[in-house]
Amino acid sequence: MRVLVTGAQGYIGIPLMATLAARGHVVVGLDTGFYVDGWLYDGDTYDATHVRKDIRSITEEDLRGFDAAVHLAELSNDPLAQLEPQMTYEINHGGSIKLAEMCKRVGISRFVYTSSCSVYGIGTGEYKTEQSDTAPQTPYAHCKVLVERDLGAMADDNFSPTFLRNATAYGPSPRMRFDLVLNNLAGLAWTTQEITLTSDGTPYRPLVHVADICTAVACCLEAPRERIHHQVFNVGHNRENFRVREIAALVSDTFPGCRLTVGSSDGDRRSYRVSFDKIHAELPGFKTAYDAASGARELRELFERIHLTKEAFGFRAFTRVRQLEHLKKTGEIDERLFWR
Repeated sequence: MRVLVTGAQGYIGIPLMATLAARGHVVVGLDTGFYVDGWLYDGDTYDATHVRKDIRSITEEDLRGFDAAVHLAELSNDPLAQLEPQMTYEINHGGSIKLAEMCKRVGISRFVYTSSCSVYGIGTGEYKTEQSDTAPQTPYAHCKVLVERDLGAMADDNFSPTFLRNATAYGPSPRMRFDLVLNNLAGLAWTTQEITLTSDGTPYRPLVHVADICTAVACCLEAPRERIHHQVFNVGHNRENFRVREIAALVSDTFPGCRLTVGSSDGDRRSYRVSFDKIHAELPGFKTAYDAASGARELRELFERIHLTKEAFGFRAFTRVRQLEHLKKTGEIDERLFWR
C-alpha cells in the first residue's frame, strides 16, 4: 500500500514511518518542520521521501497516487492549544477537513485520523467507551470532536475514515517529546532525582506506548475495510489507566534515588478512565506490547545510553509550546504559524 503520513517528522511520525516501511508499505512523509530542531538519539528510522509543507497549503497534486493517508499533522497538546486557540481551530479542524476532502476527491480510500482520549474530558469514575458522551475541556480536544464529526459525515462506499482515540503517549522516539506526562516525569527523575507534583495527582490519565500507537495505525491500514470503515477505536489497554500520582510513583521507583513529593489539587478538571476492550476485540492483529512500567525502564536505559543531560532534557524543541514560542520570537514563523 502507498501511504501518505502527515506530521511525519514528529514524535509519532518518525517511528510510524519506520513501522509501516518494515511491514512492506511504501510511505511518503509530509511535515511543515516545526520540530526538526529536536533530535534526541539515532533510533529506528526510515529514509523516506519527505515533503516539507503546511497542511493548509496542500494541493490535490500532492495527494495523487496514494491508497491511504494517516493524519497526524496538527498543533498537538492542550497547553499549546490554549496558547494558540484561533490557530488550533484553523489548523486542527479546518486544515484537517480540507485535507480529507481533497483525499476523497483524488480517490484515497482510507483515512486514519489520530484523535485523542482527551475528547472524554471529565468522568465520574466510569470507563469511557467509544459510545460514551464526549466532554472536551480544551480547544485541542474540542477540535478532535469536530474533526471526528465532520470527517465521519464524509464516509461512503469509496472513503473509509477511521478514528484512533489515543491515550496519552509515552516512550522513546528520536524526535522526542518531554511535554508528555510519563516522559516528562522520567526526564525529571533522571536529571534532578526529584519529582515534585504541584497537584495532588488524583486525576486519571490513560497511557499508551508510542510503538503501540504505530501498531494500531498499521492494523487499521491492513484490516478488511468492513472492520475499520467509519469506526472509532480507543487505543491503549485497560490496565494503563492511572492516577497522575500513580504514574509519578511508578517512575520514581524506576529511577534509583528519585524523591517524590505530591502537592495539593490545582483545579485540573480533566480526569477520565477509558475502556480499550473494542480495539483488542475488533481490530485484527492489534495488541499492546508495552506497559507503563516497561516504558519507564526503557526510558531509563535510553537516558543511560545517551547520557541525557539536564540541558538536553530542557531543550526547547522537545516541548511543543516552547518551540512554537521560539519560532515566533525569532521571526521564523508569522502570527498564523506559516514560515516566513
